[in-house]
Amino acid sequence: MNITEKILAKASNKNVVSPGEIVNADVDMVMIHDLTGPLAIEAFKRIGVNRVWDNQKIVIILDHQVPAESVKAAELHKMLRQFAKEQKIRIYDVGRGGICHQVMPEKGHVLPGTVILGADSHTCTYGAFGAFATGIGSTEAAAVFATGKIWLKVPESIKINVTGQFQKYVAPKDLILHIIGKLGVDGATYKSVEFTGPTIRGMSVAGRMTLCNMTVEMGAKNGIVEPDEATRKFLEGRTAKPLMPFEPLRSDADAAYEKVVDIDVSDLTPQVACPPSVDNVKPASEMSSVQIEQAFIGSCTNGRIEDLRAAAEILKGRKIKEGVRALVIPASQEVYLQALKEGLIEVFTEAGAMVCGSTCGPCLGGHIGLLASGETCISTSNRNFIGRMGSTQANVYLASPATVAASAVTGRITDPRELEGSKA
Repeated sequence: MNITEKILAKASNKNVVSPGEIVNADVDMVMIHDLTGPLAIEAFKRIGVNRVWDNQKIVIILDHQVPAESVKAAELHKMLRQFAKEQKIRIYDVGRGGICHQVMPEKGHVLPGTVILGADSHTCTYGAFGAFATGIGSTEAAAVFATGKIWLKVPESIKINVTGQFQKYVAPKDLILHIIGKLGVDGATYKSVEFTGPTIRGMSVAGRMTLCNMTVEMGAKNGIVEPDEATRKFLEGRTAKPLMPFEPLRSDADAAYEKVVDIDVSDLTPQVACPPSVDNVKPASEMSSVQIEQAFIGSCTNGRIEDLRAAAEILKGRKIKEGVRALVIPASQEVYLQALKEGLIEVFTEAGAMVCGSTCGPCLGGHIGLLASGETCISTSNRNFIGRMGSTQANVYLASPATVAASAVTGRITDPRELEGSKA
């Protein structure tokens, strides 16, 4: 079996599972946030169960519309706080956490080999730690609250074997955009996408999170990377549970895959996903005629400390182009504090960017930085659908932190290598 099949077999008390098989799996952790949580709570109350199955295995995180930008949002936040208090569930409130997919592993709620569900499609991010993680709907989350179990179909698997060394200013975000452009938005529908190869083994945990985060953009059920010492180093000291040996969490040498995709990143250049689809991917160097009004660095895809460092390297000593609004949003309070200690917040502010508290912000068109008709934003986030960040007449391009920062400086979509050698 491969790693995903092994995790699902263990969770359903089976020795072996096969693709297409329906399993009734035990859930190790479930997460809801302020957009999906209220619906889950309402559905849970209709089930008629007084207490959740295990309040130590449920996490509530306020991140999408924080601080509350409307009375309606404030009322929904109030509902979540009350439910957390009643059920004695851990809640990460405004200023105490950040974006859910960053907070979950930071706070030790993600462990290799576990089954993690979240009422958010980008829950697949946690596959970077060798967990089976996938998004579910709010009513499904309510059922898990009551039972601690979920029916799942064991997915077929695609192995993506990555070799080669990244060029300067080329990042994991460029790799996943390239993969989605190659496979298409429906190229991995209900499949498990397993990232492997020497390039993945040498990649940071943050980079792996970026890859797994966007597997859902090609329809995948989950993305996953085998846990290793980089995983252990990130998680040690964060979780109350001891980290178990990772040996069982390896795909067998004879594991079957629907297909294997080999990618050499040696010649990969900065990539950009053009509207209105994530698989409409082109080299950044071919997009220099596209003028921008906004640049956004943040989100659950690219708001981690190494992302902020990459952006700050470009912006240090430079100014954001007049007429461009630049927003920088660290993915969590922990990341924000680290960026503060490293002087990155100062770099962004001096360049002319607005640094905001940890929130999903403009990514989903919630609040902070919505776009007007005819405006264009280049963003480090994961979706560029019509109307995603505001007006249905606006355009959103997706790119790496370095590419977004370079574009903020020039006022047009820019391959960051173009600025190399120019005066900062």
